[in-house]
Amino acid sequence: MSFYKFHDDDLFVNTIQAEPNYSFYIYSGSIYIDNLPHMTETKAGNSNANIHGVPNGFISLYGYNIDRKDGERIYPFVYKDGKRNSFKTISKKDYDTQYVAGDQVTSSYNMSASISREYYNSLGFTNRKRVYALQNTLNHYSYMSPHYVVSSSLGNKLTQNLNLISIPSIFYGSEIKRGSVKLNFYISGSLIGRLTDSRRNGELVQESGSNPVNDGKVAGVVLYKEGFIILSGSWNISNNNTRNYSYGHNPTISDKPKWIYWGAGANDGNSGMFSGNPSLTQHAVSSSFLMEYVGNNKTQTLTMLAHAPYNHLNHSNNPTFLSSSAENMLKIKSAQTGGYQYVESPPLIKNVVSASYTDQVPPFEKTTYITKIAVYDEHKNLIGVAKLAKPVRKTEDNNFTFKIKLDI
Repeated sequence: MSFYKFHDDDLFVNTIQAEPNYSFYIYSGSIYIDNLPHMTETKAGNSNANIHGVPNGFISLYGYNIDRKDGERIYPFVYKDGKRNSFKTISKKDYDTQYVAGDQVTSSYNMSASISREYYNSLGFTNRKRVYALQNTLNHYSYMSPHYVVSSSLGNKLTQNLNLISIPSIFYGSEIKRGSVKLNFYISGSLIGRLTDSRRNGELVQESGSNPVNDGKVAGVVLYKEGFIILSGSWNISNNNTRNYSYGHNPTISDKPKWIYWGAGANDGNSGMFSGNPSLTQHAVSSSFLMEYVGNNKTQTLTMLAHAPYNHLNHSNNPTFLSSSAENMLKIKSAQTGGYQYVESPPLIKNVVSASYTDQVPPFEKTTYITKIAVYDEHKNLIGVAKLAKPVRKTEDNNFTFKIKLDI
């Protein structure tokens, strides 16, 4: 086996920027990601179960346990020892009291993520833990728009009616692309209002509303790097003739469609029923919502150039490299012996050069086929193998350079 060292000109670190499109459609307490239907039939025999092993409207963070029965799921585990390695889901108290030395501490690979919504009315300001945590971040972006300020003449986000949409980073990468967020509000399938960041400063401005009087108003702001959308628009989106709807925050009170109700039923605890009464469903009846945006995902990529020089890599340890003819086998077994030496006869290398005629012996040429490229660290520990889709023919009079890419 031949080893070659990477030189400075053979290693490059680049940043690849991808901008994937995302969409979330929310209807009747269900979330549809990128317009994909919910998959409920499985090959493993689990009827009415999502084949991804996570609830509908969520994505699996690991992609493990696809279409598996409950008793056949794989899971991570560690053993309790002096190193005290454990999982974040297990508290220090449980680790000390529920396990003894040598016990197996397990977790789950069925981890998932989805968007979520939190609605705060003017009476529930004492429970706004996430809004309080975002105070400094919101005030930091005040140079972009005064609507980011937590407390101003435009309103107080710690006391006013508020709608907080949380987007996990797995759905956008490094940050959400500025100016790409669109929020649509539908009633019975008809669009009654849309919010866009047309000014590219984080302000969500209403456009295409059923009630054009409110077009141009700022209904909320977007935290592009943090993945939050805060909606404070409390005006009637539709025309005044539209009837009231229950958006799940109080079963006895209904209201006109407003931006503070956008996304009702999106993992906000409002997709069930009040006291088991089917007539008082908590999700928004006849209303549906659509969110679209573009992610911005930056990935560091290491590019390695592996060279196969002239007159190198022309010998192989593969048994097929030697001729399997009877003459060669006899030659391998024979040896020259004498009073002072013992010399084995060298085997014949298989000649794969083709000839123009069947009765003609082609000229010999050492030939190998490169199928894999192994990458080692400075201690010659194997850290990766690159496999070629098609073997590359290598002779003594040609050379190749293989480009290997690795995400870091």
